[in-house]
Amino acid sequence: MTITKLRFDKFTVFDKLDIDLSPGMNVFVGANGTGKTHLMKAAYAACDISKTKGNFAEKLIRVYMPSGHILGRLVKRQKGSARCAVEVHRGSKKLRISFSNHSKSPDSATVNGAKEWMAEPIESVYIPVKEMLANAPGFRSLYAQREIHFEEIYADILDRAYRPALRGPIDGVRKNLLKNLQGIMEGKVTIQEEEFFLRDKQGNLEFTLLAEGMRKLGLLWLLIQNGTLLNGSVLFWDEPEANLNPKLLGPVIEILLELQRTGVQIFLATHDYVILKELDLRRKAGDNISFHSLYRHDDTAEIRCHTTGEFLEIHPNAIAEAFTSLYDREIKRSLGEMLK
Repeated sequence: MTITKLRFDKFTVFDKLDIDLSPGMNVFVGANGTGKTHLMKAAYAACDISKTKGNFAEKLIRVYMPSGHILGRLVKRQKGSARCAVEVHRGSKKLRISFSNHSKSPDSATVNGAKEWMAEPIESVYIPVKEMLANAPGFRSLYAQREIHFEEIYADILDRAYRPALRGPIDGVRKNLLKNLQGIMEGKVTIQEEEFFLRDKQGNLEFTLLAEGMRKLGLLWLLIQNGTLLNGSVLFWDEPEANLNPKLLGPVIEILLELQRTGVQIFLATHDYVILKELDLRRKAGDNISFHSLYRHDDTAEIRCHTTGEFLEIHPNAIAEAFTSLYDREIKRSLGEMLK
């Protein structure tokens, strides 16, 4: 069962927000500060505890890292007392947490629906903007033993990357996806004593010497190869365009679309026009794609969301507007030079 709805009330940057989600791919666009990463982290935290059987409030603290690990700092800032709520829905199942801006510890939160939520675990993975595989050796043990200021998504992604491959043969779809990624990277990923390498015709190249964009492709290869991304799993990817050459975004989008077709629910947050256009051009009939445009209302400054299934209907679309503005300026400059 996929995530079907997110609901926020006075949580972080949100006043009140409801978003109905696609079972396939959900693409979040919007200006900086409109909450794209925040809503993905909340959904990821809910997915993660369904499998780990952890405490939802504790997971939110470790994922968002509010100052002093004070839960109440996740309530939208305002004068006086306030109470926030987060709801994550899977069809009829709902996980809900609420707490006040005076809440200090996870114990002060009220959580409803946890037992039913955890009865059906969800495999999930969150790929953050910052790449971690090059810095992986020793990080997990350090994170487990010491109080270091890292959001837990970084430790979590390493846990997923280090997983051994599933038993049995790899199905045809995954085999093709791995082959495509190997073609782009010109090799495959290996792990030796917690260190990641790209194995190509010349031998093993350590990830510290590999371009960061290629490391991200290597991570995607690992998640497909070790079975983390299978039917029923959920992938959250924050700014997949970061450190990737634009010409590689098309093949990456094709891989994500194929994962969506196999039953992986995908959440992307992006500022990139190429990603949006590649999705528009490469999608096929039957692909479930929703574009969610987050924006601040002109009068109230509250964050709202407009959802559509069509690229041309994304509104507002700051990404397209920026590219249109550049194109207009280029035309004006060209015309000006012609008239000289």
